[in-house]
Amino acid sequence: MTLKELVKNIDCEIFGNPKTEIKGIAYDSRKVQDGYLFIAIKGFETDGHKYIESAIKNGAVAVLGEDDIACECTYVKAKDSRKALALTSAEYFDHPERKLKIIGLTGTNGKTTTTYLIRQILMLKGLRCDLIGTNQIIIGDEIVESNRTTPESFDLFEIFYKMAQSGGEYVVMEVSSHSLELDRVYGVTFETAVLTNITQDHLDFHKTMENYAKAKAKIFEMSKTAAINLDSDYAEICLEKAGENLLTYSIDKNSSVKAENIKMSERGVIFDILLNGEVHEMRLGIPGKFSVYNALAAICACLNIGISIADIEKGLVLAKSVKGRIEVVHTNTPYTVIIDYAHTPDGMENIISAVRAFAKKRVITVFGCGGNRDATKRPKMGKIAEDLSDIVIVTSDNPRCEEPESIIKDILAGMEKDNHITVVNRKDAIAHAMEIAEKDDIIILAGKGHETYQEIDHVKHDFDERAVVKEILLANKR
Repeated sequence: MTLKELVKNIDCEIFGNPKTEIKGIAYDSRKVQDGYLFIAIKGFETDGHKYIESAIKNGAVAVLGEDDIACECTYVKAKDSRKALALTSAEYFDHPERKLKIIGLTGTNGKTTTTYLIRQILMLKGLRCDLIGTNQIIIGDEIVESNRTTPESFDLFEIFYKMAQSGGEYVVMEVSSHSLELDRVYGVTFETAVLTNITQDHLDFHKTMENYAKAKAKIFEMSKTAAINLDSDYAEICLEKAGENLLTYSIDKNSSVKAENIKMSERGVIFDILLNGEVHEMRLGIPGKFSVYNALAAICACLNIGISIADIEKGLVLAKSVKGRIEVVHTNTPYTVIIDYAHTPDGMENIISAVRAFAKKRVITVFGCGGNRDATKRPKMGKIAEDLSDIVIVTSDNPRCEEPESIIKDILAGMEKDNHITVVNRKDAIAHAMEIAEKDDIIILAGKGHETYQEIDHVKHDFDERAVVKEILLANKR
């Protein structure tokens, strides 16, 4: 494919030979090979334009960037190199996104579980549904580890290509606010887009909640249909971007699909919805009020793509919880250990409230906050944890490049009660929780969820909490 063919849909100027043959595309200079087009994008830690010379040494025959530069090879100056990366990637892979029906989920919490609920419903109907998300990428029978919630645009279109080539039909994917703001999904048209909720997170990146909400709302300008949670803060910002083909859902407000007569237990949730004048009872075997919202989101998404309410009911009844989301660890102890990914104030409140609803005795919460991320949520999470738990053990999460003690200090600033202690080392904190747990207590290990590592000073150390719990139990038997 020639350079001119690749960039035909981009606002750009070509300095050099537009007929240069392009054998591949890379946005990381280290991945450039002979005959490649290197696309320099501006990041937050570094600027790809600094690595143009390195890319050329590695074999780049053309470079695309935003700056006015003198280049040894053919240079394409684009108005926006991030959008250019998405558009050239789509062209390079012959627009695989047009051969798939793509369902996008955006929101602070609930994206992962809801994507799996949607996939379960479609698969039970006999439809192939691939998945892209925080936990993993599923392409047919192949499961690939996921490195981020939404891949960079080139990687995303490559994944779409593999899905389309292998006979894919539907794709359900998590779409993060970062990916929308940074144009990772630029050029994608969604069959339907869903807003789960908007609560505090990622303010280190977006700075304000309004900016955060506006970033998420962008998906509705890219979608044929929409489903929006009316009970969520900032829902109106998303409603402004959604078209006429819209379903709304709620528990507290009048909406297209409203949950009523909700019954909750440790076994899950049961509720009714009214649709076309008929009442339908929905059952989902995952406990917590947030599970009702996740089910409503899945129901609306599936209705928007033409799935019958009968098929939706069957899929929800058989759905199981997702790894790292209110996941019970089998310990064979008189107490229970639950792992959950809750890493925001809203997520913390949701998981502890859900567990509190069926806990027979004490709730012991072990949690920390990630380093180099929104620090303003730390005291809020501390306050929620102490208010809703009987005992709180404040510890490390992924400290990244921050001192764990500094992060913990921020958390403690929001805590006033005497029901908490600090144990900096996370394994020691879990061990302490298990040591003090009594019959019928429930321990919540919050924050890590599906993750199997702990990131410290740019290094990811093995840390799977399921394995950690088993190690502690084994050590206690010796």
